[in-house]
Amino acid sequence: MASIFLSAGEASGEHYGAALIAALRNRLPDARFSGLGGAGMRAAGCDCIVRAEDVAVMGITEVIHHMPRIYGRYRRLTAHLRRNPPDIAILIDFPDVNLRLAKTLRRLNVPVVYFVSPQLWAWKKRRIRWVQQRVTKMLVIFPFEAPFYREHGVAAEFVGHPLADLPAPQASREEFAQKWHLDADKLWIGLLPGSRVRELRLNLAVMAQAAALLGDGYEYLLPVAPTLDEAWVRAEVARTTTKARIRVVQDARAVLLHAQASIVASGTATVQAALIGNPFLAVYRLSTLSYAVASRLVKLPHVAMPNLIAGRRIVPELIQDEFTAVHTANALRLLLQDGPARQTMMQDLQTLREALHPEESLPGATAIDRAADAVVSLLAERPPTQMGPR
Repeated sequence: MASIFLSAGEASGEHYGAALIAALRNRLPDARFSGLGGAGMRAAGCDCIVRAEDVAVMGITEVIHHMPRIYGRYRRLTAHLRRNPPDIAILIDFPDVNLRLAKTLRRLNVPVVYFVSPQLWAWKKRRIRWVQQRVTKMLVIFPFEAPFYREHGVAAEFVGHPLADLPAPQASREEFAQKWHLDADKLWIGLLPGSRVRELRLNLAVMAQAAALLGDGYEYLLPVAPTLDEAWVRAEVARTTTKARIRVVQDARAVLLHAQASIVASGTATVQAALIGNPFLAVYRLSTLSYAVASRLVKLPHVAMPNLIAGRRIVPELIQDEFTAVHTANALRLLLQDGPARQTMMQDLQTLREALHPEESLPGATAIDRAADAVVSLLAERPPTQMGPR
C-alpha cells in the first residue's frame, strides 16, 4: 500500500491535486493520501493535515500578519512527515512553502515530484539550487521549462498544461446571451482584470475607460473570478465612472469563447484565452513600488505567458505606463475587425495550443494522466523494503 503525500496551497494547485488523486487511485487503488490541501482534495480522499484555506494568504503584509499561524501549520506538516514518512511526495506550485517542505522530505529520503514549476526562470533563479538538491523530478506544464531545468541538472518532463485538456464550454452564444440578458446581435468584448482584489482594482478602471472610448456598440462582459466575491465585483464595477455599461457574468471560458476579442490581465487567464483561441490584449499594472522592484528582479523579453511560450510577441502587451485607455482601445480595434492583425493572431494561437500538448503523448492522455504515470514510475523504482504500511 503506497503512502502518498501531496501539498497544494492555492486554488489552481488544489484543483490539480484533486485530479491527480483521482488519476492515481485508478492506478493504485490501495494508495493512501495525506498532506496540505483544500476542499477538493479532501473530497477526493486526502487526509489533509493542514487545510489550504489556512495558509493561502497573498501579499507581504498579509504574510507578515499571519506568520505565527502559517508557521504553526508548517510545523504541523513537518511533524507529520517525520512521524509518517510517505513513499513519495507530490508538491504542486506554492513554492514558498513547498520548496521548504522538499528539504524535510529529502532528509527523510522521500522522492519528491514537483508538479507545476515555480517560475524560477523568471526570477529568484538562486532557488534553482534548492530544486537541484531537493527535487527528484520536475513535471512542468510549459514546453520551455523542461530544457531550462535539464540545463541546470534537474530531471524534468513536460507533461502538458491541464487547461489544454478541458473541453470547450457547452453553452451556445444564444444560451449565454439569454442567461445573462445580453444583446446577441452585438459583438462582445471580454474584460478580465484579474483574480485578486488588488489586481482588479489596478486594472478595471483603465479597462472601463477603454470600453467608453470604444462606444456602446458592443457588450462588455466581465466574468467574476472564483476567488472573488460577486457582490464586491459588482460594487467595484458600479464605482467606475464611465459611460461604458459593463455586464458582470460568470464563466470566463464561455466569455472568451463567445467574445470577439478581450482585454486580459497577465496571468493564467492569458493561457485560457490562448487555448480557446480568442484574440486578446495582455495588460497589467502594479503599484509604482512593486513595478520598480519587479523590473529589477525579472529579466524577460515578454510578460504574457503566450509570448513566452511562443518565444516572440504574438499577443500585444500593454504594461504599466503603456496600459492606458487610448492605447488599449486603439490596439483592441485592430483585433475586433477581420483584418491581418486578427487573422495572424488566431493562427499563432492555434500553433501555441498545439505546443501545449507533448508531441510524444498517447492519444487521449491528459496532463494529469502523464503526471500520474510519472509518479507511479518513480514509486516502482523504490526498493521493495521501503514500500508498504507505516
